[in-house]
Amino acid sequence: MGKFITFEGVDGAGKSTHLSNFVAGLRARGAEVVLTREPGGTALGESLREILLHQAMDSHTEALLMFAARQEHIAQVIRPALAAGKWVVSDRFADASFAYQGGGRGLDWGKLQQLEHWVLGDLQPDLTVFFDLPIEVARERLNRDGNLDKFEQEQGDFFERVRAGYHRRMAEQPQRYVCIDANRPLDAVAEQCQAVLAQLLKD
Repeated sequence: MGKFITFEGVDGAGKSTHLSNFVAGLRARGAEVVLTREPGGTALGESLREILLHQAMDSHTEALLMFAARQEHIAQVIRPALAAGKWVVSDRFADASFAYQGGGRGLDWGKLQQLEHWVLGDLQPDLTVFFDLPIEVARERLNRDGNLDKFEQEQGDFFERVRAGYHRRMAEQPQRYVCIDANRPLDAVAEQCQAVLAQLLKD
């Protein structure tokens, strides 16, 4: 039986690199894995991703579009894959809306919870791997990359609020999180990710 795994973290935390290795490890052990992302994951979702990452808009519009893309993602990709016994690994999911729109943009947490209940129903990840590190380190990594989207171009105080949003979310649902200290050498972070994978396959 497959599981639903999500990877989260502020921009620059390095989660995407470790996500790829995590999926490769699952597949090497014979698991059938659907790798996906948010916003995105479907044709409609990818179209909305371009709008969300590159066009200015009201923060409420931003949140609603995120959840609209998520609804399509759940209906077309996540639930069918889980029903077929596949693993689903997603680069971001609903936690990102609480962190970025709730923490970063300052939207009402209760309104986001209403959207979450409407769109997700009883669906929650079996495990969320959160990559945590000081914001100044994340910003330094981002500045090396260039070609930044509108979120990545935000200032440090925005990301401090995003990080606080993630920590608030973890405090509310601690049972499904693994928090990884991403402010360490790549090999050390990769080793912890592999330990998480080994524990998942044992359960």
